[in-house]
This record gives sequence, structure tokens and C-alpha cells, in this order.
Amino acid sequence: MKNKTNAMRRLDAAKIAYEVFEYTVDENDLSGQHIADEIGLPHEIVFKTLVAKGDKTGPVVFCMPVDLEIDLKKAARVTGNKKIEMIHVKDLLALTGYIRGGCSPIGMKKQFPTYVHQTAGNFEKITVSSGVRGAQLLLCVCDLLSFVGATLADLAE
Repeated sequence: MKNKTNAMRRLDAAKIAYEVFEYTVDENDLSGQHIADEIGLPHEIVFKTLVAKGDKTGPVVFCMPVDLEIDLKKAARVTGNKKIEMIHVKDLLALTGYIRGGCSPIGMKKQFPTYVHQTAGNFEKITVSSGVRGAQLLLCVCDLLSFVGATLADLAE
């Protein structure tokens, strides 16, 4: 990639190894499944980043495999909230510094509590967004978890 994203700069500063997978952005299909197919990686290791708001904790970040849907009741329990609702897409940029389809758990404006679906623990490496549409970062699960202070949890329906 010609230009480094904030997520890449943060990983570089922490001396955390990663690999960039670039893909062609389809504005009509920003789905994680499309991205996984474009970069030729198994859907199980391509993770999407979701941002929600808990009634007690405020903003919370979730990383989910692209083929799974988040269960908001499980997510609320795991995070110590009674209720969680997804952040509206119009509020995403102001809150995180990222846009829909390019939201990364790495390098947000502020570090929010982060939870990664437990299946990530089955793999050495997974991908998350680089912080822009068109590029994913492949990195060690252990590095991601420690760098963002994330917890593995059962979050799927």
C-alpha cells in the first residue's frame, strides 16, 4: 500500500508484524464475505468490526467473523450491559475516526472496550480492516488481543 493507515502506523510503532491484503472496493457490496472472496482468504479468518453502545459502558467494539451475526443479548451480558444497540452509521466517523467498511479495532480515536469472537482463538492469524476500504490487515491473534486489550467471547447468534 502506498499510504499507511493509522492502524498500520500504530502497529509499526509497536513493532507488531502484519501483512496487507488489498482488494477492489465495490460500493454496492461492502460485505465481509465479498472482501474475503476478493482477497482469497477463508471467511472464518476475515473479521468485521462492529461498534455498539451499551447502556452502562457506552461505546464497545466487537470483531466478528464475516459469516456470523452478533447476538446483542450475548454481547450485553459479556460486556456488563443490560442493553446494547449498534452505533448509527452516521455517528461512526465522529466516534471512531473510521467509516463503514473501513472500521478497524486498531487506531480508533479512543480505545474502547473490545471483544473478539471466540473462534479467533482457533487460528494463529486473522484479518481486520486496515482502517480504509480496500485493505485488510493479517496479524497474529495474540498480537491483536494484547494490542487493543481485547477479550475473546461468545458473541454469535
